[in-house]
Amino acid sequence: MTTVLIVDDQSLQRFGFRMLLESQDDMTVVGEGGSGTDAVRMTAGLRPDVVLMDIRMPDMDGIEATRRIVASGSGARVLILTTFDLDEYAYAGLRAGASGFLIKDALPEELLSGIRAVATGDAVVAPRLTRRLLDAFADRLPAGADAGDTPTDPAKHPLLSALTDRERQILTVIGQGWTNTEIAARLHLAESTVKTHVGRILAKTGARDRVQAVILAYDTKLVRPS
Repeated sequence: MTTVLIVDDQSLQRFGFRMLLESQDDMTVVGEGGSGTDAVRMTAGLRPDVVLMDIRMPDMDGIEATRRIVASGSGARVLILTTFDLDEYAYAGLRAGASGFLIKDALPEELLSGIRAVATGDAVVAPRLTRRLLDAFADRLPAGADAGDTPTDPAKHPLLSALTDRERQILTVIGQGWTNTEIAARLHLAESTVKTHVGRILAKTGARDRVQAVILAYDTKLVRPS
């Protein structure tokens, strides 16, 4: 059973989400909040698997709430709700640690499959879309990402130093938007082997999921904006 916390400042929107989620045999809504402050407090208390997070809310917005939830060490996965796919808020949400984002007018089945994917640790947004998003807002990367304090050789970056050559290669192509199937075909590996490498990459770098791995590939200069 996947437990979900719904956070949106519009009660009618929350009601609609609750009706949809509770019509599913494998989901249950453990709570509702109307602000970012509610999101942080209720995530700590209820420990949901997934937090369905609106962006624009009073008191504390969804970006800051996501940042605090991730910083707390919570195992909850945050799924950001945004207005369109290349939205600056979607970019900010991913950088804050969200595991993905969905468009607010997504079809019901898209929302349900997104929640299920996040709950199992998969990325909701396709790697290519994550890359398009990062390319669109590449000038917003943290100052250190382009400054002299970043090693010119990505292999020497502290976050990547524990990776093998093969793992760095796979992290690079993840950052370029390749799926596991594409990685397996192009690098002549079994898909199960690719999945093992991806799991090791996430464990060694501390990336929460594939979306955060794409961001890491950008920040460490393994991948550069198109």
